[in-house]
Amino acid sequence: MSPTATGPGLPQFFADGGPGLVVTDVDSTLIEQEVIEELAAEAGAREAVARITARAMNGELDFAHSLRERVATLAGVPQGVFAEVLAEVRPTQGAAELIEALHARGCRVGVVSGGFEEVVVPLAERLGIDHVAANRLEVVEGRLTGRVMGRIVDRQEKVRCLIAWAQQDGVPMERTIAVGDGANDLGMLEAAGLGVAFCAKPVVVEQADAAIHVRDLRAVLQLIGG
Repeated sequence: MSPTATGPGLPQFFADGGPGLVVTDVDSTLIEQEVIEELAAEAGAREAVARITARAMNGELDFAHSLRERVATLAGVPQGVFAEVLAEVRPTQGAAELIEALHARGCRVGVVSGGFEEVVVPLAERLGIDHVAANRLEVVEGRLTGRVMGRIVDRQEKVRCLIAWAQQDGVPMERTIAVGDGANDLGMLEAAGLGVAFCAKPVVVEQADAAIHVRDLRAVLQLIGG
């Protein structure tokens, strides 16, 4: 298990107490699945949604527009699908160990997801994550309407969350780490003290400070001397 460092090198702050806040993407980063695709499977639209997701993560489509397009396919799906998908979600190897190790160092952990609160919040509670931001799906009379409620967690919102949480926790930005795999993560990877591409799309690997090419989140600890 060996992370491959790219870019300008690791920030010097690792020698001075280490990171104070680590923020990760969720789908295909903290967990193995893309939740929107699991939900779409219930509507018979998995393949179409997967194609749109791939293009959005490669930076070929506007994320907010592509999310609304994908969510529209969920209209009429029973609300009970959330529990079914949550039961099937598998944290990426090393996720729990990474969070435990970071907490042991006094480091806070947050997740920012283009997925949905109905799955991400209980998952975050299970893993002991400190901060959570995700989208929320509209439900009427027990069925999804195919619409997103409120703000969308896109590239800009992920940056806003990273900065707000760092301020809330009293952590300078140079002591933050962001981890993600898709084009909508590039903003927070750039804003953080260390931006880590995790089994990421080529456009992300090219721009991140460091890249991990094995599906084990414990590799993040190697980047920070753990």
